[in-house]
Amino acid sequence: MTILIADDDTDDRLFIEKAFRQNGYTQAITFVEDGEELMEYLYRYGRYNEQNAPWPNLLILDLNMPRKNGFQALGEIKDDPKLRRLPVVVMTTSSADEDVLKTYNLGVNSFVTKPFNFNRLVEMVDALKTYWLDTVKLP
Repeated sequence: MTILIADDDTDDRLFIEKAFRQNGYTQAITFVEDGEELMEYLYRYGRYNEQNAPWPNLLILDLNMPRKNGFQALGEIKDDPKLRRLPVVVMTTSSADEDVLKTYNLGVNSFVTKPFNFNRLVEMVDALKTYWLDTVKLP
């Protein structure tokens, strides 16, 4: 199982990884810093290839990123028949109704708001891990 996290904030990436590790997740966690790099990873071009870019079982996507934001990347992913089955969880600081609605209209699988408290993040990641990696059958 590989989790791919697309987030431009270094601290957020580290906290999310630490929360997964604290919940007993020992498998691969890979990071990209923006929507352009995310698409390079998924399409395996540029510096990414089959050997260094394992196919993710789950994508955690921030909305506010440079070069290509999460909305744009999500739209591309869900429009592409080769990518659309990839489960995508938006984890962002926004809780705006219009962002929630827009992501679901684009085909997101889940939308969660990043908590500001690390203990709450650990709880949220535990719920995500339990549901997405331990409970559901992924394609």
